[in-house]
Amino acid sequence: MVDLQQQYQKIKPEMDAAIQAVIDSAAFVKGAQVEQFARHLEAYTGAKHVIPAANGTEALQIALMALGLKPGDEVITPTFTFIATAEVVALLGLTPVVVDVEWETMNMSVEAVRKAITPKTKAIVPVHLFGQCADMQPLLQLAKEHNLYVVEDTAQAIGARYTFSDGRTAQAGTMGDIGCTSFFPSKNLGCYGDGGALFTNDDELADTIRTIANHGMRVRYHHDLIGVNSRLDTIQAAVLDTKLPHLDEYIAARQAAAAYYDKAFSGCEKILTPGRAANSTHVFHQYTLRIVGADRDAVRERLTKAGVPAMIYYPIPLHLQKAYQDPRYKAGDFPVAERLATCVLSLPMHTELDEEQLAFITKAVADATL
Repeated sequence: MVDLQQQYQKIKPEMDAAIQAVIDSAAFVKGAQVEQFARHLEAYTGAKHVIPAANGTEALQIALMALGLKPGDEVITPTFTFIATAEVVALLGLTPVVVDVEWETMNMSVEAVRKAITPKTKAIVPVHLFGQCADMQPLLQLAKEHNLYVVEDTAQAIGARYTFSDGRTAQAGTMGDIGCTSFFPSKNLGCYGDGGALFTNDDELADTIRTIANHGMRVRYHHDLIGVNSRLDTIQAAVLDTKLPHLDEYIAARQAAAAYYDKAFSGCEKILTPGRAANSTHVFHQYTLRIVGADRDAVRERLTKAGVPAMIYYPIPLHLQKAYQDPRYKAGDFPVAERLATCVLSLPMHTELDEEQLAFITKAVADATL
């Protein structure tokens, strides 16, 4: 699914030098490379503040903590996403309110969000799923009308750009009050362990986020807020800072692979290629098919036998997960998400796919759906 070894080999000299510099300094926590990476990522994304964190899940938790939400406050999230999005809501004693998604983009439905807003709603968490932005302009307008916070989960879409109706563009994670991302190794910008970051253009929120992430401290041993210990270690920062100048190249390689897949599957009636949002670029963290008129699980089994890995993201929507069972929701309430869960299939997608591999994969997929 991901070839991190070949990616490393292409930048081995500069990567080895960056890691060795951290080892030589012995500044494994809060070394100079952490701040350096944050400044470089600010320049890349256009975010005023980038605050590194230990991982993407903690970034989401810190974001909600920084907004001062109280137990019982409702937070709207899509039901078709990785569990972390709702997990942090529940951990903080907030109430997750899940909504359906769009069939084509698989991102949060704006109309579903509109219908889910109540007097208890305090925040919306759009997830930029698989590599393209949710429809942020109407979501931001809804948030403004109802005085809600917007926390973007951009763990899968760093580098994606959204275009507003006035022609203005912004990167995923920089449009709401706070953006959160993950640097898990398989991500488009991935480290060699765990890592994450928060983005904000608000000076006061940035100060609160930094304080919470550092045990609630602004001054050593003076704990102004209840906080957590969430930091990006120096080696991971050095890895990310080495990869960041290559990110646009990595995105272009993924987009080229996606274009090959699109063309190869254009005549396959049982395969629907990923829908594209009209106002967002797609950086293809995943290339996710929808298998229609065939048994998705049987197709996956045939691919496995043919030597082609394929993954299912995600087989169970949040509202049907045992840990998140809620009397407000039942099977059938979110038909698009439930249908997607039965038919999505993600193919290998990474920076090192060559034409021979792509030809092998696409033929195997086409054969498996006959």
